[in-house]
Amino acid sequence: MIRIRTTLLLATAMLLAAAGQPALAKGDPAKGQAVAGACAACHGPDGNSMIPTNPSLAQQHGDYIAKQLAEFKSGTRANAIMAGMAAGLTPEAMNDLGAYFEKQKLRHAGARDRELAAKGRKLYRGGDAARGIPACSSCHSPTGAGIPAQYPRIGGQHPEYTLAQLKAFRAGERANDANAMMRSVAGKLTDAEMAALSEYIAGLK
Repeated sequence: MIRIRTTLLLATAMLLAAAGQPALAKGDPAKGQAVAGACAACHGPDGNSMIPTNPSLAQQHGDYIAKQLAEFKSGTRANAIMAGMAAGLTPEAMNDLGAYFEKQKLRHAGARDRELAAKGRKLYRGGDAARGIPACSSCHSPTGAGIPAQYPRIGGQHPEYTLAQLKAFRAGERANDANAMMRSVAGKLTDAEMAALSEYIAGLK
């Protein structure tokens, strides 16, 4: 069994190397905590942001956080503040930060407008086939937990932040989504629908 597992790990490393992606060790939460102090002012010491326009990072998938940091550093995801924060981080440090925040418990923002959230629920769970809008739950799961290594956790996020990201995707200001998936979806949403989705997502657990 050990030999089989070792073989699989080696094969995975070879595949990553062949794809031009470095095979990094799993992030170390303790090392990540030592670096996370620089993130506290905007995202909270434990990843729970007190500023609605800044995302909470607690319980976010570690590999997603590492990916975003790498893309801020490269400029693939544009944000002047985050570009500066990520500039000095190594890929290992990004993985460590991701591992630390993933282990923190998220304090869910919670929906404040039940009527608005109810409107968002229908679109989140069922989409709108006539307009080519898929259900958000198909990628981000019914609870908003996402799918590790593929789609981020969005449940419990500040509605202000979620709304801002949807608008950024629609405007093309954020363009780091695989196959332009989010830009395609957001481009079909109205402001009212974005607000309803953001409110519903804030209440997901």
